[in-house]
Amino acid sequence: MKELTITSTKSDEVLVQLNFYLNGNLNNKWGETVLEFNNEYGKGQIRCIDFDWGVSLMDYDVHFTENVKITFVSSEVKPIEFVFVSEGTITYKSDVDNVSHSFERFQNIIISTKKKAKETYIFPNKVTVKVNFIYVVKNLYAQKKNNNLTYLNKKLLSTFKDIDSNSVYNHFGNFNLKIADQIRQLNTSDNTGIVRTLSIEGQLNLILAMQILEHSNSEEGRNLPETMSKDDIKKIHDLTGYIIDNISEPLTVEILSKRSGLSQKKLQSGFKLLHSKSVNEYVRLMKLEISRDYIKNTTDSISEIVYKIGFRSRSYFSKIFFEHYGILPTDYRKKQTLK
Repeated sequence: MKELTITSTKSDEVLVQLNFYLNGNLNNKWGETVLEFNNEYGKGQIRCIDFDWGVSLMDYDVHFTENVKITFVSSEVKPIEFVFVSEGTITYKSDVDNVSHSFERFQNIIISTKKKAKETYIFPNKVTVKVNFIYVVKNLYAQKKNNNLTYLNKKLLSTFKDIDSNSVYNHFGNFNLKIADQIRQLNTSDNTGIVRTLSIEGQLNLILAMQILEHSNSEEGRNLPETMSKDDIKKIHDLTGYIIDNISEPLTVEILSKRSGLSQKKLQSGFKLLHSKSVNEYVRLMKLEISRDYIKNTTDSISEIVYKIGFRSRSYFSKIFFEHYGILPTDYRKKQTLK
C-alpha cells in the first residue's frame, strides 16, 4: 500500500504535497489547480478550486495501481467536509474513534472532526474512483452575509458553531441520484474563463444545498423518492438474486414492487442507482445473459431455452439477442460447437 501524508488543509498546498508522492504535473488555469498523473502509480486527475467565504472544491478522478492511503495530519482547525462518491468506494478512518467507514457510491457524507485529528482515506487499487469534497471553513462561512445558518437543524447548526472543532459529527447518509446527476454536470462543464468559474460556483452551491437537504430529511425521517436508504439498497440487492432464481416467472415492475415492499417509483430509482438501468431493462439483460449461458453450456434447444427464461416468442428472443450480442442464437451455438 502506498502511503501519502498531507500536513495542510489549504487545497493548493494539498495538491503540491500530493504531487510530491504521485510525481505528476500541476497546472493552474481560471483559478483551478489540477494535478494530472499517468505513471506507475496509476492515472487520473485531482482538481481544486477555492471560492469566497471559506468554500472550496477538491475532486478526485483516479485509478491507482495499488491501494493508496492518504493521511491528513494538521494542527489547523478542520473544515466541514461534504463528501459524495460518484464512482467506486473509499474507506475513511479518524483517530478520534479509530473506526473504519466505507463510503459507497452515491452516498451523502458529512464529516466534522476535532482539531489535530488524523484522518485517513484509502483508495482501492485497480478501481476508478470519482469523489467530490466540498470543504467549508466554519468561521469564514459564518461571516458571509445572509448565510442563514440558523435555519439548519440542530445537529448541523451546532457543528457550524463549533468554530474551534472541539467535537465530532459524522453523517453517513442515504443514497441520492439527484446529487449524482448534479455532480455529473459539474464535472462536464466545457465553458472557459469567468463563465466557467461562475458556472462551477453556482453548481457547487446547489450541490452543497442538496447535501444539506438530504441530511435534514434523513435526520427528520423524511426520505424523498430519489433518496435510497441502506435498507432500500439491501432490498434491491436481494431482489436481483430473486430475479436470477426466478427468471422463467413473470417479473413485472408491479410484481417486483410487491415482492420487495418498495414503491414502483423507488424500485425504479434503486435499479437506476445500482445498475444504471430500469427494472425492465435489467430483467431483459439477465434473461439474455442466462440464455447465452444455456446456449453455451447445455444441449437444450433454442425453443427450450426461450421457455426457460420466460419468453413466449422465439422470434422476439432472436431479435433482442441479435440486437445485444450482434449474432443470432443459432449462429452463436454453431460458433460454440466449432471451438
